[in-house]
Amino acid sequence: MSGRRRHNYKNLKIWKLGLEISNDISDELQNFPKHEKYDLSSQINRCSISIPSNVAEGSARTDKSFSHFLDISLGSSFELYTQLLVAKHRKYIDENSLLSLHKKNEEFQKMTMSFQNGLKKNFNIIGIFILFSPLSFFFSLFSILS
Repeated sequence: MSGRRRHNYKNLKIWKLGLEISNDISDELQNFPKHEKYDLSSQINRCSISIPSNVAEGSARTDKSFSHFLDISLGSSFELYTQLLVAKHRKYIDENSLLSLHKKNEEFQKMTMSFQNGLKKNFNIIGIFILFSPLSFFFSLFSILS
């Protein structure tokens, strides 16, 4: 129980959904005006790519570090929705596209938070195990008796 278990990101539902969101965004951006190419389009594209990318990068880390990367991924998903609202206001996307993307984005957020809670339980259990391992118990008892 070292907290160093690795996750194969390609098998994670959250990574697959994040990739799907990123690809849907890429398709939507084809309809944006050319003058937005280096502004809103670029920002939306970068944060949508950040969603699955941070899941993938974090999966090679410890559970505690992975949880941090999931926080970044979640932040990008919240940022994405804000930017999509701006795009809707500017009439670059229609209501149906916004609702479809929002639904997937919310699903990603719920799944990721649930997965993250599982990771946190893992590294909290590991901390308790280390705290109450027989060796630490022996040293605690020794310090009390000294």
